[in-house]
Amino acid sequence: MPVYPNTPLHIGGQWRPGAGLALDVVNPATGEVIGKVESAATTDLDDALAAASSGFTVWRRTSPMERAGIMKKAAGLLAERIEKIAPLLTMEQGKPLQQARNEISSAVEIIHWFAEETTRAYGRSIPARMPDVTQDVVREPVGPVAAFTPWNFPINQSVLKLAAALAAGCSIIMKGPEETPASCAELVKAFADAGIPDGVVNLVYGVPSFISTYLISHPIIRKVSFTGSTPVGKALAQLAGQHLKPITLELGGHAPALVFDDADTDDAARVLARAKYYNAGQVCIAPTRLLVHRAVFDQFVAAFENELKAIKTGYGLDPDVTMGPLANERRLAAMLEFVDDAAEHGANILSGGHRIGTRGNYFAPTIVLGATAECRVQRDEPFGPIALINRVDDYAQAVAEANRLPYGLAAYAFSRSARTMNDLARDIEAGMLSINHHGLALPETPFGGVKESGYGTEGGSEGIDAYLTPKFVSKRFI
Repeated sequence: MPVYPNTPLHIGGQWRPGAGLALDVVNPATGEVIGKVESAATTDLDDALAAASSGFTVWRRTSPMERAGIMKKAAGLLAERIEKIAPLLTMEQGKPLQQARNEISSAVEIIHWFAEETTRAYGRSIPARMPDVTQDVVREPVGPVAAFTPWNFPINQSVLKLAAALAAGCSIIMKGPEETPASCAELVKAFADAGIPDGVVNLVYGVPSFISTYLISHPIIRKVSFTGSTPVGKALAQLAGQHLKPITLELGGHAPALVFDDADTDDAARVLARAKYYNAGQVCIAPTRLLVHRAVFDQFVAAFENELKAIKTGYGLDPDVTMGPLANERRLAAMLEFVDDAAEHGANILSGGHRIGTRGNYFAPTIVLGATAECRVQRDEPFGPIALINRVDDYAQAVAEANRLPYGLAAYAFSRSARTMNDLARDIEAGMLSINHHGLALPETPFGGVKESGYGTEGGSEGIDAYLTPKFVSKRFI
């Protein structure tokens, strides 16, 4: 059994204890306390702010080629440490070991991608009206960043913010997830060991509301990035707005998946089931509202239910496990409430719908048929292993239901019709749409939502834009 470490803060290039009360880290598979994470107090945050300010002065003047070299070295170190880090991620978050490895490997790709973007943060020249004048737009790093990351993908959600900020020339203070601190700390350690200048990357943990309020309102912080729930995102956006600070928000979703009568239903069931139950459904882009044409509904449901037979739930360190526990007791209680409410409103709990065992936060992969709009789970993102499958009669009904909620992060669709695919690209209200496969969340593609699913984009060439600000420079030669 791997030894789970206690997790310190990282401020100004030093690993150190926090002045706040250390917090327990609980293994969701057993319910046992496996370690401690240090908690930041005001003095720690003041030190982190001072470090980020001095680090920004150094990093913004570091050449793009040198920044890229350090980032690539950090990616290499992270790749070398996959087998060390993955068990820690499984122990603190619950996901199966192979999924933990996948997350770290993806982070390596993301760092490499943004390292290359470091040298492509181009400006532009604007033709001038007079022959002795030049007009240029240069893009400069916005300044020290405060980033807030969640527990479901503690490395990948952090690295999207970290790598983009560093590529742009910004320093950063990351508030990591207290439930899953060790893996996030290992990400920062890779950059520290790669030789990132002191103060450029800082990592703190603690009381989320205290840290977010203190950092966002501080004049040193010039940019905010948050991944998490829509209610918290709205509160942080309001706070950032009071101080006129730009903010990127990657918030909740409730992804629809539209399966039309000309779809390959077996393939659709396979793709959607694997995506739905990955990380026990604790994925913001997980397909949840499956809208299936009446003509293929029974065939699809049978194929989807059959996919559940291949899921083995258990402790993520066991090699044959494909779905681990929910990350905390709150999620377990939420799943039970969603299922009970759906049943009370007449829905059919076709599969699952119950806790597995009495030790750990295990919940069975669940299929709910015929959940009406009155069901809570049809309004609130379950963020767990619950799939809702409903009949639709035609394209118009499917799209109307897909767009019904105020969320618009990800959407999926399955059809052989080129006309249908083109119409969906126009009609679906989402920041991301994947048709006939799962093609989201790649390093080179933008990741973000519309409506109440967020503001701004992470990933792809667009991902660095939020960390750069344009400056217009007009020069007359005399």
